[in-house]
Amino acid sequence: MLTPEALRAARGLLKWGVRDVAAAAGVSWTTVSQFENGRDVRLSTLNKIVAALEAEGVEVITTDEKTGATICIGRRATGNAH
Repeated sequence: MLTPEALRAARGLLKWGVRDVAAAAGVSWTTVSQFENGRDVRLSTLNKIVAALEAEGVEVITTDEKTGATICIGRRATGNAH
């Protein structure tokens, strides 16, 4: 489950503001801001945000012991064989 702390960590990795997350996820920036400030949001909204982060190579990490984000930079499929 996405936490406000993990979202802030993910934004930091991407150098995104709340408006960038909102645009990528197709939600309002006020929703993103309110979530980061502790308000509950719909599960469908959290799923959209996580999908937007994952599309940029960011994995959200939330366990009982820790929460945060990591970025995986890999080669994108280009259709060219090397």
